[in-house]
Amino acid sequence: MGKKDKRDREERRAKKSKVEYEEYVEEDTTEAEPTKEEIPDAATRSVDDTGKEDEFGAKDYRTELELKPDHLSRPLFVAPNGHIFLESFSPVYKHAHDFLIAISEPVCRPEFIHEYKLTAYSLYAAVSVGLETNDIIEYLRRLCKTSLPKGIEEFIKLCTLSYGKVKLVLKHNKYYVESQHPEVIQVLLKDPVIQECRYRTEETELLTGQVSSKSALQLAKPGPSTSAEGEAKQGETTGEEVPDDIYAYYDKMDKEEDEEEDTKTVSFEVKQEKIEVIQKRCIELEYPLLAEYDFKNDTVNPDINIDLKPSTVLRPYQEKSLRKMFGNGRARSGVIVLPCGAGKTLVGVTAACTVRKRAICLATSGVAVEQWKQQFKMWSTADDSIICRFTSDAKDKPIGSSILISTYSMLAHSTKRSWEAEKVMEWMQSQEWGIMILDEVQTIPAKMFRRVLTIVNAHCKLGLTATLVREDDKIADLNFLIGPKLYEANWMELQNNGYIARVQCAEVWCPMAPEFYREYLDTKSQKKLLLAVVNPNKFRACQFLIRYHERRNDKIIVFSDNVFALKSYAIKLNKPYLYGPTSQGERMQILQNFVHNPKVNTIFVSKVADTSFDLPEANVLIQISAHGGSRRQEAQRMGRILRAKKRSCSGRVQCLFLLPCLPGHDGDALLAEETEVPGQSGLRLQGHH
Repeated sequence: MGKKDKRDREERRAKKSKVEYEEYVEEDTTEAEPTKEEIPDAATRSVDDTGKEDEFGAKDYRTELELKPDHLSRPLFVAPNGHIFLESFSPVYKHAHDFLIAISEPVCRPEFIHEYKLTAYSLYAAVSVGLETNDIIEYLRRLCKTSLPKGIEEFIKLCTLSYGKVKLVLKHNKYYVESQHPEVIQVLLKDPVIQECRYRTEETELLTGQVSSKSALQLAKPGPSTSAEGEAKQGETTGEEVPDDIYAYYDKMDKEEDEEEDTKTVSFEVKQEKIEVIQKRCIELEYPLLAEYDFKNDTVNPDINIDLKPSTVLRPYQEKSLRKMFGNGRARSGVIVLPCGAGKTLVGVTAACTVRKRAICLATSGVAVEQWKQQFKMWSTADDSIICRFTSDAKDKPIGSSILISTYSMLAHSTKRSWEAEKVMEWMQSQEWGIMILDEVQTIPAKMFRRVLTIVNAHCKLGLTATLVREDDKIADLNFLIGPKLYEANWMELQNNGYIARVQCAEVWCPMAPEFYREYLDTKSQKKLLLAVVNPNKFRACQFLIRYHERRNDKIIVFSDNVFALKSYAIKLNKPYLYGPTSQGERMQILQNFVHNPKVNTIFVSKVADTSFDLPEANVLIQISAHGGSRRQEAQRMGRILRAKKRSCSGRVQCLFLLPCLPGHDGDALLAEETEVPGQSGLRLQGHH
């Protein structure tokens, strides 16, 4: 009997180890501080806003800023603290919105007034896609209702002085440091470390060349998009209300892909084994290198036989995001931000089809790997013969494969691997990959991410995410390892155009039962959270919502971070559930039943389903337990019901119910301050911009 118990314990331990192998750790707050090698000093700068405050803590900018006579026709207010407010009802909203997305980070975007913030990183991203310092300042000045604060001008100049001026280009299978500014190249070559990295030949002069501005993205379209026509009409009908200088300067700045003017460049070749050294040194010199891949001239890595199917049509915003990536005839490394349900996977598949070199795709879980494989087969001509999966449950033979799909944890796993897994890793490390697609990139801790980038030799990196947010403020670390933000879509705009579903969010406050509240006050923190989650009143509210929506033939997902509560609720209500230890086969069976079986309308899931679970039929989400008020987590969970529905439920609003627990059987809201659970909702950004 003792031997059997010992064997059972060993099996449970092995199963737990396997789960940890497969799942990743979210928002790791125990990481060391980033070194100077990872992030330039300018990325940590902030706007100087040392103005005087009144007794209420407010700042009066009337003496600093002069209101323009035609301020009613201009859409922006730029505050000296770096915050920008945009009128969404302005005739030039579209132009101003595109410009602000390129130079700033969105803070909050309700219906009429949108708020953005200038940051060092957002300005770095702006110059990375071709915007010049003077253009940014001048166009902001023309859009602004007041004079542009001097502190803002100085901040923009400080952050964009050296950013975006130097590129690391892989061209003809050789690495070059390239710039349109000869004086910058001369500054770099004076550094002894960079001199050591330079590949010297008999001719030591700098190389000159030209870069085409024609896009490398070739898509078959039936003609101009309706949205583009609408914008043109809007400009025609409302042009009289708009100052001429706004349109004139926007046309001057707008570098469309149709323009085929070549830009002269200066470059020098660097040793391949010194690439990491020169990247670190350039960051120390405040000239971070932008990675670009001239894939059309790569003759060493063979083209793969993959293309988009003729039936595949991109939406306007998907095409726009890809044009930002392939805008100059090369593949830029960077991050594309699209809401959940807006088709990030299709963007990744199209990028792989455009580069047409070996592609590696990394996802967050085994289920996501299966879904990526299905999406490649759905949208492109790829089939099983060229797609290889590498997870703890599925290890396809890699020989002859051109597309590898795996998880972050599989690649970053540092302990002993099986013989089969070791062979796949050896094959992976021996290959040169044209493009690396990184799904849900914001969830990965920086340490794990750096390990993955070290293991895989990829010429171009594309990060895909719905929420460029982390509660530990380390998003800049990850983005400097990949590249700048290339494009970000507006959630509300896509919703209004019908690309994603409308969602109605509601908090259902659940008074705590007297017995539970008494125990809640007398116990420790961990048990407090458990008592709040399994509160009988919360269970009744959850049960009522499930029964109500099942009668309407809705598909319901119930989220719980607390595994004990997850299993208790699901077993009590006789519903299927999945969490970390659930095997890959069982997960797929539960999800298939949920999608196709009319008798399975509700499933309970843990945080493993936060990202990359494609459940297009789901239209109701109930959250009974969350991860400490994480904005990213709530936005990701809302994404499970954001996909526009095909079913005949026209006009039906998708529903999100959050069930925080209010202590006190009498429902006294003042007692909410005594519990940790309602406090978490204070961290929530309603609308998730």
